[in-house]
Amino acid sequence: MPNLVTIGAICAGLTSVRFVLADRFGMAVALIVLAAILDGLDGPLARMLKSESAIGAELDSLADFLNFGVAPGVFLYIWALDEARNFGWIAVLVYAVCSVLRLARFNVSSREGGADGEIDLLDDDPPSKKDVFTGVPSPGGALLALLPFTLSHSLGNVTLPPEMIAVWLIVVGLLMISQIPTPSFKSMRVEREMVRYLMVGLVAFVAIAFTWPWIVLSCVQFLYLAIIAVVAYRARGERGSDGT
Repeated sequence: MPNLVTIGAICAGLTSVRFVLADRFGMAVALIVLAAILDGLDGPLARMLKSESAIGAELDSLADFLNFGVAPGVFLYIWALDEARNFGWIAVLVYAVCSVLRLARFNVSSREGGADGEIDLLDDDPPSKKDVFTGVPSPGGALLALLPFTLSHSLGNVTLPPEMIAVWLIVVGLLMISQIPTPSFKSMRVEREMVRYLMVGLVAFVAIAFTWPWIVLSCVQFLYLAIIAVVAYRARGERGSDGT
């Protein structure tokens, strides 16, 4: 069952490329988001069913490269970066290479036991702490890579310079392979009495997202950037206080 979920994510990511080629960019973004949701479900599902496997981890890693390394790059190139000619394609290559390097780092860390000596074949990156990753995880990188498109549509189809989009794509790729601590929400726990309010909030969020999808997605992207900045600043302060 977890592998079927991962395969479903692969189908979503590959189909997003098909919609990009047909200039149906909105549907392509929706499928990349769907792939990210499925990517977040396969790991907990495998743990719940006690069906973790090495082949499932490899399949998940390949799915991540396709869904969050290839699909966003192809999306941005066809949408805007082809106007930047060679520089646009170089940006796509840099982003894709950074994505595959991150996944390769994860595979090596998993086999060696990660930073804490424990192997978790289902997480995107074995963090040194339970609440942080090292670098931006690949689904988060895809989310940030799509920021120029969502921002353009949120502002009423404002045309952004393709060179600026290319630079942004390179920056996101470098964030993925960086040593910057980024938040991990997998250790979050919700109190039992707060579950009802969480469910109501999720329903309201979904309703708002369907009403103003590009504005909501842009807000989520900027919020994620702000959280990354806060986590990185706090980690730097902790290192400074430790004298390291």
